[in-house]
This record gives sequence, C-alpha cells and structure tokens, in this order.
Amino acid sequence: MWRRRPDGRDTRTDRHREAEEPEAPPQPAEPPALTIDALGRKCPIPIIMLAERINQVPVRGVVAVLADDPAAFTDVPAWCRLKSHEHVASYELPQGGWSIHVRRNY
Repeated sequence: MWRRRPDGRDTRTDRHREAEEPEAPPQPAEPPALTIDALGRKCPIPIIMLAERINQVPVRGVVAVLADDPAAFTDVPAWCRLKSHEHVASYELPQGGWSIHVRRNY
C-alpha cells in the first residue's frame, strides 16, 4: 500500500531522490573481535570455520565472516538462527563478497 507523504511526495516512487546525494554504504556499528577469511571457499566451509572459531570471542562479541560464495550469504544467517546466535548484518566488500557479522550469544 502506498501513501502520500505530508510534503506531497509519493512513496511509490523515488523521484524525490534524484536531487539527493547517493547514500554511502552502511558501515559496521561495532568492530568485530574476530575476522574469519573464507574468501574463495565454497559452502559449507565458511560455516564450518565459523562454528570452529566462534568460541574464541567473548559472549556478545562479534565475528566477521568474509565470504564470496553466494550460498554463504544466506547460509550463515540461517546457521545463526539454528544455533541461537545473532546475525548482526551483512556488508558488501569492495572486492566482491560480503562481511557477515555474527554476535555470539552463549
């Protein structure tokens, strides 16, 4: 459903964005305590690497998994739900792939 904004702009289109500056890519809110480089590795290797090393960070600490396999983009957040950890966010890397941030919950 669409609504007209109080300033008269239509929420169905982005015509009002034409004059605005492009948005900068989101930056991680919290630096990771551990970074796992799984670039160039196919799933399930990034998940196996995460499962083996997540206990190296303190509880509530963040682990960044660097991965360029498209399956990792969906499989790491699914692993988080399965294991009761928190998928904080996924950020695109300039060289391709993602930095997938996971918060250890226990």
